[in-house]
Amino acid sequence: MSVRRAKAGDPGHPTSRSFAGRALVLTVVASVAAGLAAVAVATTADAVTVGAGSHTEILPAGAALPTGCGTLSTNPRQFVTADAPAGPVPTNDWWSSLVFKKFDCSYSENLHAHPISYDTTAGGLGFSYNTTPQISGSATGVGEYHYVYAEDFTAGVSGMNAPKVLVDDWSDWTVTPYWSDGARTMTATIGHGLPFAYFQITGGNAQITAKSTPTVWSHSGASIGYSVAGNDYVAYAPTGATWSVSGNVISSSLAGKGYFSVAALPTTPETATAEKASLATSYGRYAHNHVTGTKLSYSYDQAASRVSTTYKYDTTARESGATGTVIGLYPHQWRALTGATPIAQTYVSARGAMKTLVGRSSYTTSAVFSGVLPEIPAVADSSGADLLTLNGYLDEIKGNPMDARGNDTYWTGKGLGRAARIAEIADQLGRTEVRDAALGAIRERLTDWFTASPGKTQRVFYYDRNWGTLIGYPASYGSDQELNDHHFHYGYFIAAAATLAKFDPAWASNARYGGMIDLLIRDANNYDRSDNRFPYLRDFDIYAGHDWAAGHGAFFAGNNQESSSEGMNFANALIQWGQATGNTTVRDAGIFIWTTQSAAINEYWFDVHDENFPEAFGHGTVGMVWGDGGAYTTWFTAAPEMIQGINMLPITGGHLYLGNDPAYVRSNYAEVVRNAGHEPTVWQDILWSFLALGDGEAALAKFRAKSGYTPEEGESKAHTFHWIRNLAALGTTDTSVTANHPLARVFVKNGVKTYVASNITAKPLTVTFSDGRTLTAAAGKTATVGALTWSGGNATGGGADPSPTGTTPTPTDPTSSPTPTPTVTTDPTPTPTVTTDPTPTPTTPGGAIRFLQTGGALAAAAGAAGTLTVPKATDVPDNQPHDPVIFTATGLNLTHEADEPTTFDLAVDADTTVGNAAQVRISYDLTGDGSFERVETYRYFATDAVPGWEGYRETAGLAAAAGTMGDLENGAVQVEIWSPIGSGPSTVSLGSLSTVHLPYR
Repeated sequence: MSVRRAKAGDPGHPTSRSFAGRALVLTVVASVAAGLAAVAVATTADAVTVGAGSHTEILPAGAALPTGCGTLSTNPRQFVTADAPAGPVPTNDWWSSLVFKKFDCSYSENLHAHPISYDTTAGGLGFSYNTTPQISGSATGVGEYHYVYAEDFTAGVSGMNAPKVLVDDWSDWTVTPYWSDGARTMTATIGHGLPFAYFQITGGNAQITAKSTPTVWSHSGASIGYSVAGNDYVAYAPTGATWSVSGNVISSSLAGKGYFSVAALPTTPETATAEKASLATSYGRYAHNHVTGTKLSYSYDQAASRVSTTYKYDTTARESGATGTVIGLYPHQWRALTGATPIAQTYVSARGAMKTLVGRSSYTTSAVFSGVLPEIPAVADSSGADLLTLNGYLDEIKGNPMDARGNDTYWTGKGLGRAARIAEIADQLGRTEVRDAALGAIRERLTDWFTASPGKTQRVFYYDRNWGTLIGYPASYGSDQELNDHHFHYGYFIAAAATLAKFDPAWASNARYGGMIDLLIRDANNYDRSDNRFPYLRDFDIYAGHDWAAGHGAFFAGNNQESSSEGMNFANALIQWGQATGNTTVRDAGIFIWTTQSAAINEYWFDVHDENFPEAFGHGTVGMVWGDGGAYTTWFTAAPEMIQGINMLPITGGHLYLGNDPAYVRSNYAEVVRNAGHEPTVWQDILWSFLALGDGEAALAKFRAKSGYTPEEGESKAHTFHWIRNLAALGTTDTSVTANHPLARVFVKNGVKTYVASNITAKPLTVTFSDGRTLTAAAGKTATVGALTWSGGNATGGGADPSPTGTTPTPTDPTSSPTPTPTVTTDPTPTPTVTTDPTPTPTTPGGAIRFLQTGGALAAAAGAAGTLTVPKATDVPDNQPHDPVIFTATGLNLTHEADEPTTFDLAVDADTTVGNAAQVRISYDLTGDGSFERVETYRYFATDAVPGWEGYRETAGLAAAAGTMGDLENGAVQVEIWSPIGSGPSTVSLGSLSTVHLPYR
């Protein structure tokens, strides 16, 4: 999923969403070897070499593996049958809770396939076609909508009482659960966009048990049409069979043939019976043409800058009838549909109206790929005061380009992303010393992570054969135990490596570290079906068109994803890496994901057409998408700036899709201001950068007026100013013009266009735009022509063929042969030991970070990891400490930042105790005389009853505050944590996970 919890120095930042074992939370609760054989070749006791890099297959000391029910951590295939596909089980899908059982150890959580949602029970498969959303919250504050699972009936076998449900088969967007109680068996194939569920049974009659007495409106021979709770269904038995009705039970012997199907109709209670019957007959032609598999194929036509995607259905005819099936299309699909026309009736879904194709075995969509850039060109930063300003910002950060806030995969990634942006803009401006400092930091950190030496437990990747996954340790946000967020974390690594590859192609070669990058790509979204080391497209839901963040999806509301933009960071990283290294297979996989997901984001996160969110929801955007709906909230805060900003960051040249509709950009920003009641006070740089895609001049004015802000953890003032200043000159993106090169874009201001292309090869490149304009970029240069003419940069790495004219589409049905897996040199010598310098103590202008340590220290360095017990609550007055655990820092000499608040991020856990909470008080002794001049007591944070760290942050709000802040002169700070309510003790994490950010320089 994506529980985003802020970490060191994070004033409210989520970043990886899916906290260990997090049950359905927030207001949801309230409202209801083969493919990589050429890569990993030499194995020692500690490391598998991949070129000059390496990973381990021995779990590092103290590291955690995926955890779930029973022995799931070592045997994830315990919940599949012997007939299930070989290789790693899929995770992070809409149906993953069937096989990655987290809380329900026998069956599954709700499975939101759309248009139908399902649940698995001992008696069979539950159906819900809910057309009425449940809406909570307000139109200006936190709010959610959910098409909550409300069971209409269960389809099964009479008398069946299966002790568990296994998975018998899966394909690109279908799954086949399996039931058996020893005497009776059943399989049911269900999938995204299928109004049908297809059954095969043994040992008894087919039985449909409704939650209320069904209304039968058609009963003729082998089919029966019935309504439950206002929803219309048809059950189809084989020819020669009949259905009988007794009370709320519908049953059939199936004429001894053992198969049937059930379909939901796209009708309403107002639909005439004759129209229902007509649809039932139309559907009936395909009722016994069972869908037995689905498969994606896609191609990128570079000359036309289009992505064609084909969705194919394999069917098995149980008896004679028409070929094809009935298919429901999501909005991002039917808007791009070619060569077919849906019928008039539509299904209601959590993603909006689903249009229906009848009698098809496949369909194809065609979508424009509008292009990405390594970075916005410096058209306006070539001279004058603004250039001095920008160079000043670069000077401030050249000594610490990564500004690392943590040592785990997510926060390492954030630092790498920051350094990559600095390298790109410094290169454009000829600041080679700054560029090389940033590239050096990227190279050093990636090389460290990509080297597994004996006994190394930090900054190391581990491959688990049972799960088919590559986990980086230290992990974060459930990237280990939950298999959450790999695309979020690894996207930053890959994107930074792509920048490095342009300047240091030798480092990125297969003989050195390119193979390790390829492993990260394959783990998060394996593009090669023949590679059985990782599941195909782990995090990307092929049919839904977007990523899912949670590994197991074990929530009442289905799977979820928060930061769609960090998912797009991964897709853009594949494009940039593939282009820089000449790997068109990886590049085209990135283009497919980027093009498909950008459309899905505009539909399901932004609802730019104002058609998909329920009318009463009141918001123009959501912070999170759930399987059954959406939420204007996040896993980590209720601040509007962050709810909306989490789907904007990181700001890169691969995120220009955010500006496809400039009017919507302005509307989205206005919603932040409206809901917050003021201009942004956190993450201003992210929101201004987003606004610049709709109104650069307004964004630039806001930056100039408030340039003393604190940057978001993955940003720098240098990059933000560069981005906003140049968009103010370029204008907004013009998606009506495309190019025959993937690293190109067009901007328009006052009706005049500027054409941009980036050439990262060592040869001149001529790019042709769809309106006939051409642009020639010298080797290694980004160039513009049109309203603004400019050329800069010196990136001359590898790169794909610089002559894109006449390029033919690359078929990427991964049954075809992709670009060969990187060849790896086998070096029999021991893996080199890498010296790992300690991560610098995170510091940031406007704040001093302190870590909770063992022994009650409030220290400047994280120190050793540990835990401390917070005693259970007793009857004490509100907001008064009782048996607190205390952490203290003394001898402090710091200058107070008047505009900065105290912030904190404490990792707390109540294990399985219900009704616990943690509360914190922070006190400032300005002179060290033992008296506190400023005391801040924060509202308590209610913890859940599911084991796993939760993030308690200052966003809980102040309960009380007294006194005045000032400079610390030999002063002291005290942090007290206690249990204000609850029947059991809680735990607080010590070390890197629990920090206090003091408002001092």
